[in-house]
Amino acid sequence: MWNQTRAIVWAQWRTSWNAFPRANKAGLAFVTLIRAIWYGAFFWLAILAAVLLSRPEEVVPFQRILPPALLLCLLYWQLIPVLMASTGSSLELRKLLVYPVPSGALFALEVLLRVSTGVEMLLVMAGASLGLLLNPVVPLWAPAALVPFVVFNLFCSAGIRDLLVRLLARKRVRELVVFLLVILAALPQLLIFRSAGSGGRIRSFLAGQPSPYLPWTAAAQLALGHFSWRAIAVLLGWTLTGYAFGRWQFERSLRFDVAEAGAKDTLGTRRASRLEWFFQLPNAFFPDPLAALIEKELRFLTRAARFRLVFLMGFSFGLMIWAPLALSRGGAAPGFLSNNYLTLVSVYALLLLSDVLFWNCFGFDRSAAQVYFLVPVRMSTVLAGKNLAASVFVLIEISAIAAVCALLRLPLSGLQILETFVVTCVLTLFVLSAGNVSSLYGPRAVNPAKSFRTTASSRIQALLMLIFPIALAPVALAYLARYAFDTEWAFFGVLLFAGILGGVIYYYSMDVAVKAAADRREEIIGVLSRGEGPIESS
Repeated sequence: MWNQTRAIVWAQWRTSWNAFPRANKAGLAFVTLIRAIWYGAFFWLAILAAVLLSRPEEVVPFQRILPPALLLCLLYWQLIPVLMASTGSSLELRKLLVYPVPSGALFALEVLLRVSTGVEMLLVMAGASLGLLLNPVVPLWAPAALVPFVVFNLFCSAGIRDLLVRLLARKRVRELVVFLLVILAALPQLLIFRSAGSGGRIRSFLAGQPSPYLPWTAAAQLALGHFSWRAIAVLLGWTLTGYAFGRWQFERSLRFDVAEAGAKDTLGTRRASRLEWFFQLPNAFFPDPLAALIEKELRFLTRAARFRLVFLMGFSFGLMIWAPLALSRGGAAPGFLSNNYLTLVSVYALLLLSDVLFWNCFGFDRSAAQVYFLVPVRMSTVLAGKNLAASVFVLIEISAIAAVCALLRLPLSGLQILETFVVTCVLTLFVLSAGNVSSLYGPRAVNPAKSFRTTASSRIQALLMLIFPIALAPVALAYLARYAFDTEWAFFGVLLFAGILGGVIYYYSMDVAVKAAADRREEIIGVLSRGEGPIESS
């Protein structure tokens, strides 16, 4: 089994090494810096956990703190990939089933790859384990209790990933699955902030002594040195249950054919689209070839599973995740956030859409992007077509969010709607400017049929951490101007200046992108035409 695993890892290493842009040292340094900042924050949390848990006097307080802390680790590991529509690294089973590799070896490697979705939590738990190991009042065997808890998380993550990938491969159930996930993610928050009785029970569950039959409680009890055969049985039982769930879902994925499922769903559905008027709309406002390019983007994106999932999450997950801010009362911060709830949700939706619309706008085209370099159309026109189509979907997303807020009878005024549209449009200008450049300096091929992201997450995270704070700075200045001068004219005046600045930056970024397309033509086509290795890298 290990020989086959080493062969798979070696093949992936060679594939990644051959595709690695060694000449782009600046890009490598940038991504490395952002990764260092991101993981450095969790490393600092790990050090803090190690210092606190190494003190003998902190053992008693942590009997109440550690169980909910481990629960938060579990939720982060299992839910954050779903919220960000990202699966991390995973096996590309289509390329491995033709080889005589036992399913057990493939499952073991798949479970190990689930580490890619929980590196941050592993750092924190490693720090906690080190602190417990150095604590003189905690037995030496106690920190080992966190190992089964980590294995349990790996099994659950593998099972959830395989289950969601299969469900989201079917067009007829994809939207239903998304809304069920939204309800499940929002239910605890709504219970806490809306219902006093249920919220009190949940708060007491987190702050008090939870059930001893839960995995995080049993792991915390053993990790703090309180030996109990019941805790051992509970932790091992949950770990075996996680293994059974993960292995069951993995075996089903081995027998699942994504292409066949898609073919069954589209069988007999070839008819004129009800959105034909929408696709033809650019022809009424723009000349060809710009109108044709916009129409092509509109048609393609509405059929791409990845885009449809992110679009649905934008006005569903966003509304539910930030709902407690709109429902809460009291305090300056809750009041400010609830008054700007629509803007907050719209910015979150823009964050999600940036992955499929801005940062890598040629990713869905893949090898077909070579057409843009062959036909007699300027690259600036191609980018303008993609940008206008992206802007249309951003406006539709904001309109959908506003419509849902109105249906839910949330406090909403015409001025708030106008403010949301202006703020989001200003942000979109800055994000488009950065996206045009990043799409040509760091293109990646993306399979539009896969609902979850499996490529270029490190670059996406880097761009999110750098570009969005910069893009939000003019908006923050506008809110400061409103607070300082207590007038809407100051707010919209600063936003107007930010919009003009964004337009200037967009104009110059277009020149940079066009020059990059001319200088890096062969490299761009080669990268977009390249396929994945046996492991899909996040």
